[in-house]
Amino acid sequence: MTDLVIRALDASDAHLFDTLPDPLGAREGHRLTRHRPDWQRVALRDGTVVARGAWWGGPDDTEPVNVNWFDVAEGEEEAGAELLRTAPWQVELELNPPGTWREDPALRAATEARFTAARAGGYDLLVERFLYRWTPECGLPARPGRLDFRPEPDDAVFFEALRRIHSVTLDAHALMDIEEGGLDQAAQAELDFFRWCPSPREWWQVAYTPRGELAGIHIPVHNSSGPCVGFIGVLPEHRGLGYAYDLLAECTHFLAERGAEFISAATDRGNHPMAANFTKAGYPVVRERINFRPVSLGSR
Repeated sequence: MTDLVIRALDASDAHLFDTLPDPLGAREGHRLTRHRPDWQRVALRDGTVVARGAWWGGPDDTEPVNVNWFDVAEGEEEAGAELLRTAPWQVELELNPPGTWREDPALRAATEARFTAARAGGYDLLVERFLYRWTPECGLPARPGRLDFRPEPDDAVFFEALRRIHSVTLDAHALMDIEEGGLDQAAQAELDFFRWCPSPREWWQVAYTPRGELAGIHIPVHNSSGPCVGFIGVLPEHRGLGYAYDLLAECTHFLAERGAEFISAATDRGNHPMAANFTKAGYPVVRERINFRPVSLGSR
């Protein structure tokens, strides 16, 4: 087997990224995503692309926040691993296979080949997630009318609510932050994400019970690819009453009333209560997301 050549792309040869087959339909999933050519890397053997990765970040980011497109040709798992090992950025990697990948033999083989390459490249599995996409054809979920929704200008209110929400959580990313830096880090990571999104700060909302008790928060946002459910969270003392559905319904109406033609959302596969709420609210699963974390970050 001939030697491998790994290099970054630029505007003049960005077309090379498109020469590898796309069995998982990543191109369709990223049709609204803008990738910078200099954050795209390929592995070539005899001048043919056998592995590729696209690192991604927001328009104002100076460093990528993740690898959101990663492919290897058949039998080239080691090339993909080397592509990841030699990258200048050690950030999360996500794979977004179709929701049917477990049942379809071809999709399963392609997905597992990327798993193998990621693990060999120094990445560990963090979490598997459902990706949802609501469109007007799904119908607007009914508003139960049990909570009073209000904007809240004080970030401290959201920070404290997030600390309480994450004190009992099933979310893998929040649990990772808690393990590394406690509840403060988990709450701040959420706030940083909300602030990173280009949508107005005024969209963030708190929800109160008829007795005036804070029950939860919902954060409708636009990220760089469009409108999405940024966060749904119920305070621990108000769980078991179905309020997560109320928050999700309100978030959906909020974005739809502001012209959203689709709304993206996600939750961990293991978060069965939230997954059930997305189903109840009419959000279909369109893909899955498998998040891998660099082993080097896990040892900090």
